[in-house]
Amino acid sequence: MEFQTTYKSPLGFLNLKSDGLSVTELFFSESEFQEKNDCDVLLKCEQQLADYFAGKVIDFDLPLAPEGTEFQNKVWNELLKIPYGETITYLELAVRLGDSKSVRAVGTANGRNPLAIVIPCHRVIGAGNKLTGYAGGLDRKRWLLEHEMKHNPSKQTLF
Repeated sequence: MEFQTTYKSPLGFLNLKSDGLSVTELFFSESEFQEKNDCDVLLKCEQQLADYFAGKVIDFDLPLAPEGTEFQNKVWNELLKIPYGETITYLELAVRLGDSKSVRAVGTANGRNPLAIVIPCHRVIGAGNKLTGYAGGLDRKRWLLEHEMKHNPSKQTLF
């Protein structure tokens, strides 16, 4: 059974989906789900999103089940290791995965991340600290990075 709900964030609607045990999708949307099906894991996700947007430095503690290829899942797991308020480049991410030549594939996998914010693909930036590529739009990416850096005093804005 699939559960879904909508969370209203400072950046617009976030639609959340779950299989009842894990969060399977979290994406920006222009509209709310018409049907609201709450389940414990989605309620926990909504609370943690509220804490995130309130500026509390948190690591999301949610069971996740993103659907993707083996390579995509490797990329997404590596994204989870990027600390709050910090950024890395696509090249750095590719190097961390063991192949500096896989930058384009890493970028594509990053762009297909089905769990926005929770799997922090917004923390990956282009060479020269350029903001590039974000499924939610570059304005949202900039907002998320500035929000995290603002609430992580040891970091300074890089762009």
